[in-house]
Amino acid sequence: MNTRFTLTIVSLLSAVAHDFGQIKPQPATEKIVTDEYFGEKIEDPYRYLENLTDPNVVTWMKSNTDYAQAKLNEVPERQNLIKKLKEFDARKESTITFLRITENNNYFYLKRNANEENGKLYHRVGYKGAEKLLFDPDTYKKSAKVNYNISSITPNEKGDKVAIEIAPSGSESAELLIVNINGKVYPEIYDKCWFSSPSWLPDGNSFTYGRLNSADVTDPNRLLHSKVYYHKLGEDPKKDIEYFSDITNPELKINAEEFPLNYYDKNSNKNYGLVLTVDNRMKLYTTDLAANLKPAKWTTLVDKSDEVTNFNVDKESIYYLTYKNASNYKIIKVPVSNPDIKNAVTVIDEPKNGNITDFRLTKDGLYYSLTENGVEAKVYYLAKGKKDPVELKLPFQAGSATFLTVSEDKSEIWITISGWTSPTKRYLYNPTSNTFTYQPLTKAIEYPEFKDIVSKEVMIPSYDGVMVPVSIIYNKNIKLNGDNPVLMMGYGAYGISMEPRFSTGFTLPYCTYGGIYVITHVRGGGELGEAWHKAGFKTTKPNTWKDLIATAEYLIKEKYTSPKRLAIWSASAGGILIGRAITERPDLFAAAIPEVGSFNTIRSEVSPNGPGNVPEFGTVKDPTEFKALLEMDSYHHIKKGTAYPATLITAGINDPRVIAWEPSKFAASLQNANTSDKPILFYTDFESGHGMGDSATKAIEKSSNLISFAYANTGHPKFQTPKKLKP
Repeated sequence: MNTRFTLTIVSLLSAVAHDFGQIKPQPATEKIVTDEYFGEKIEDPYRYLENLTDPNVVTWMKSNTDYAQAKLNEVPERQNLIKKLKEFDARKESTITFLRITENNNYFYLKRNANEENGKLYHRVGYKGAEKLLFDPDTYKKSAKVNYNISSITPNEKGDKVAIEIAPSGSESAELLIVNINGKVYPEIYDKCWFSSPSWLPDGNSFTYGRLNSADVTDPNRLLHSKVYYHKLGEDPKKDIEYFSDITNPELKINAEEFPLNYYDKNSNKNYGLVLTVDNRMKLYTTDLAANLKPAKWTTLVDKSDEVTNFNVDKESIYYLTYKNASNYKIIKVPVSNPDIKNAVTVIDEPKNGNITDFRLTKDGLYYSLTENGVEAKVYYLAKGKKDPVELKLPFQAGSATFLTVSEDKSEIWITISGWTSPTKRYLYNPTSNTFTYQPLTKAIEYPEFKDIVSKEVMIPSYDGVMVPVSIIYNKNIKLNGDNPVLMMGYGAYGISMEPRFSTGFTLPYCTYGGIYVITHVRGGGELGEAWHKAGFKTTKPNTWKDLIATAEYLIKEKYTSPKRLAIWSASAGGILIGRAITERPDLFAAAIPEVGSFNTIRSEVSPNGPGNVPEFGTVKDPTEFKALLEMDSYHHIKKGTAYPATLITAGINDPRVIAWEPSKFAASLQNANTSDKPILFYTDFESGHGMGDSATKAIEKSSNLISFAYANTGHPKFQTPKKLKP
């Protein structure tokens, strides 16, 4: 061997790698597998990428990640953007989340100070009480490579103990812990928890909680046959009583993919058994509280035909939020003593404009929020003994409004309001004086950088003439010359509305660079009631991406932007929206950023979170729904020899909601099919999941990647990589 020659070649290759960045990974090899559905044969060239334990698959994912990160690092303004996002974050004294207040005025909440990565559990007595740290997730199972994050907190009524869920590296595969107000952590650990919804019982030392089959986010049986257990502190969790499940109560016909939960209500002194999926219609049962909790006989209160999505209970009545014969929702009630829903009376009629989004009970009456077009929130109050609700004059015009109460037999109610350009604020409302008192738990911060950023709401015609709400956020000094960079997002699933939120971590920083941020409230969401949801659901799902396409065409026609300046993004189920938009109209967009997206819908059903999503998207076991799933399957709509826009596809290896192989397969196919010179990058985060539970640093990294990629591919001069000379 000519050693000198070999060393020369190695040196040359190293120089090339240094000059041109990370070497581009080899395309994934096609290995076609053919499936047949109702006589139709479907080829799947990247089925093997579903094996996330295959070292070759992992190597391919990592090489793509390294290349994607290298290309993102080349964007000149990215580091300045990171500094800007960090400065915005550090400007906050602290960030408060998950506030819970007990009847005896104990406050529990998560607080993340400006220099910290994760929220820590704090306690105080009363609004002005002294603050005390109870639990720091950074000290839990100390490991340099694992980021633990608290995902829920549930105090008992006495306020002397609190249940917390804590999960590693964004997996949401949590352990349930009990902490007392002195910071003592009880020795019992309850694993395999995800939305375990602990419900404390009257003694304050026992509770019910839900558990999964497995803590492994890739286990296809992970979410099937979940169960509710009863636990008493001091006892071995392995001996917990199985209280409510498809095994204990076969007469209720709880399906394998349905989640049973239990909720104890002190007003009626009863347990309420809920059975839930992504289907927003609940099944609800009740039983008297027994002295010794064992599997119970339940009385049916509500089934899916009643189309109930929420309930609250006081001493006399059970109140339901329902869209049965009321697409914009109405509130009905039945007596606790005679709860047959057939005897329900209407308390709040279906509104003509807007839809009811939430409601709460206090000893003084009923409060509910109403949102018009998903972006203008109003709050109403119906005093006890009155027939007509009154609208409350909020401290400022709000895009969204949420409630916090301590009990149905107390007066206290806090209303938190926010807008696209209005910081989120929490107020204590007094119904006697009709006054709002601002009660922040952290110092209010000024952001002069955002002073010229405004928002407006428009209605635009979609392809079929249906009017779609669109929110536009921009600097008021921009010119509509057809040459503005635009970043457009939507979602359109589960009846979830894209409500206005004040975002210093993404939306507003994007606009500080002169770009226009657009939210299109596509069908499939809940902005215009349940009918809007059903208009982008299963067989009607194409309306979702066609609304996005129509919005893009509107923005171009009205000279906000042009195709070469238009980027789109979404996440999770929004992957259907973005994937199908670029496969149907690749010419319309300069860039696309689908994060942890659902792309391979005809295969989603075999993933861990797939069976639970059948009510929203459909099943391949039904010929009509299979056709709908195939139509929304972006992976199977990629066409070879097509010029696709620049695309940044992301996945989370610990993702419990969209398994990482869905983005992997979509990325592999898009890379091989693309004929444009635009980059198709695939980035897998091997220390994260679906985005929940991310540390502050990781959240900033993700935002900077998204904004940088969008601007780099829509022509913003600060984000353009200098052309490199050929060697």
